[in-house]
Amino acid sequence: MDSFEINKIVAAVLMVALLVIGIGKLSDVIFHVEKPETPGYAVEVEQVSTASSSTTTAVDEKVDIATLMAMGDIASGEKIFKKCAACHSIIKGGKNAIGPALYNVVGRKVGSVEDYKYSKALAAYEKEWTLEELNGYLTKPAKWIKGTKMAFAGLRKEADRASVIKYLNKNSDNPVPLP
Repeated sequence: MDSFEINKIVAAVLMVALLVIGIGKLSDVIFHVEKPETPGYAVEVEQVSTASSSTTTAVDEKVDIATLMAMGDIASGEKIFKKCAACHSIIKGGKNAIGPALYNVVGRKVGSVEDYKYSKALAAYEKEWTLEELNGYLTKPAKWIKGTKMAFAGLRKEADRASVIKYLNKNSDNPVPLP
């Protein structure tokens, strides 16, 4: 291949590039579109403030626990708890598995099972498992207590959470009176 053929190839590539750029510029001139001064519709974006503390709750909204508990059903709570049974025991005297045993959990201090190694976030959480705390935690554990090692996605439906909380409360030596 001589140098003349190489020059023809390079010239062809440059001509194609110039042609593409030229057509783009020419179409901008022919089809000029003026942008409106105001947009057709405004998109409202809600600003969310992030909490910096690892033990504070991310959701500060108040939940009417009495109304929530009225949605629950112990029988369906037992069925829903089967998701939890892969990691937790609910029977009296049950052993810890991947997660701690949950018998007597309602009213118990968070992170207080003796022979279970909790994450630092749960061990430092200075609250009790009240109905409200359980509701918040079961919504999305990693969001409620930042740093927990529980990898459960949470229960989105309020009725499911209420049912599981009622079932947990039933599995206790002294069930907490429901509102």
